[in-house]
Amino acid sequence: MKLQQSKTLKEVAEFLNCEFVGDPNHEITGLNEIHRVEAGDIVFVDHPKYYDKALKSNATTILIDKEVDCPEGKGLLVSKQPFDDFNRLTKHYRPMRFLSGMVGENTKIAESAQIYPNVTIGNNVIIGEHVIIYPGVVIMDYTIIEDNVFIGANTVIGQHAFYYKKKPTGYDRLHTSGNVWLKKNVEIGALCTIDAGVTATTTIGEGTKIDNQVQIGHDTIIGKNCLLAANVGIAGCVELQDNVTMWGQVGCASDVVIGENAIVLAQSGISKSLAPNKTYFGSPAKDIRLVYREMAAIRKLPEILENM
Repeated sequence: MKLQQSKTLKEVAEFLNCEFVGDPNHEITGLNEIHRVEAGDIVFVDHPKYYDKALKSNATTILIDKEVDCPEGKGLLVSKQPFDDFNRLTKHYRPMRFLSGMVGENTKIAESAQIYPNVTIGNNVIIGEHVIIYPGVVIMDYTIIEDNVFIGANTVIGQHAFYYKKKPTGYDRLHTSGNVWLKKNVEIGALCTIDAGVTATTTIGEGTKIDNQVQIGHDTIIGKNCLLAANVGIAGCVELQDNVTMWGQVGCASDVVIGENAIVLAQSGISKSLAPNKTYFGSPAKDIRLVYREMAAIRKLPEILENM
């Protein structure tokens, strides 16, 4: 999430009422969680296991629960509760806004778009030319929909990210301040859910086609001309490169990369990154050639056991 106006390290520290380490005029231009950080961003970290990852990330300001050596060119915000303070910042700079009608404020809809009855469109949404949106669809705040996109009935675009911190009192949600971007010629079936990025953008690439009842998690990036069949479930922070095909009921864990032109056969489970230009099957998903050899070997087991 980019700030409308940049802030200094000192200004943010004063807002949070916390100590800081670094140049008081150190510039802050955005906020992001660790998977999508860029230069100028604040990232939070509240466990020593992840200090090194945060300090060496592209983020130039680290909201941390202990004073440590500050890398050159970066700044630290030292907080007792980095998760809570990060939420304070995102809620302050991008608060939730109640929607009182069917279309929110500062939303732009092209004249050629066809919006069926009973569609709800949030604030600061952009809808391009020749878009078709069927009844019951909900488009959440800050969504961008490019030209020639088709969205089937009762689909939700921009649902809050499924991102929580477990505390003694229960689970606290990380405030969603990101969005969804649907590129040109995307088609999305009925009853799908695409979660907004926590602080960045969930992206569906140009020409990608998505079947009914598909779930796509926060901050996932799907490339061009991908094909996702019914009941595919993709966790957060996944990257599908161009021309990936996932057949029905494929499940994918978070923070993995699926290589270009990969094909994942039905009911497979993906637990780690997959190389490009191969076909995969099974749970965990493996190269189909290896799976076929394993299946052939298993079929021979009864004969082997009889002859022992």
